[in-house]
Amino acid sequence: MATRHLARSIVLQSLYEWDFYNQKKDLADILERNMKEFGPGIDEPEFVLNLMKNIIGHKKEIDNIIEKAAPEWPIDQIAIVDRNALRIGLYELLFANRSEVPPKVAINEAIELAKNYGGPNSGKFINGVLGTVYRELGEPGKDDTPPHQKGEQNKDNGGDKTIEAKSPKSK
Repeated sequence: MATRHLARSIVLQSLYEWDFYNQKKDLADILERNMKEFGPGIDEPEFVLNLMKNIIGHKKEIDNIIEKAAPEWPIDQIAIVDRNALRIGLYELLFANRSEVPPKVAINEAIELAKNYGGPNSGKFINGVLGTVYRELGEPGKDDTPPHQKGEQNKDNGGDKTIEAKSPKSK
């Protein structure tokens, strides 16, 4: 597992626990424990800490965006995993340095977190919400070719996610 994907998984697990206990536990303690347990040799601990700090710093804005992008799903009715995968994805999509985390990476990482930790429809739900926000932003970076692919053709076009605005039926 790539180190940044592992970092995002640790942030998701920590946000999940914090959210599960109605934000009454100390998030810093939860994050520290999860970093020791799940990422003892992680080479970018500052990435984990900064990601968590910034998600919490933008939580109200992010939650407002979720409510606007998925109006049929009030924030407290979205599954905890999905809600926090959206928070991670939206933070990276809207507030992170785009040269460090391109929009497609932010979306794909959130979808993968939802698929790995959420329900059977979580990936589609995350894809739909983040896709809606991405389109409203004007699809920044859509035509950018990653440096490692310059001069290459994407033979199967499998890298692009299809945007579906479906809500999870199992939630």
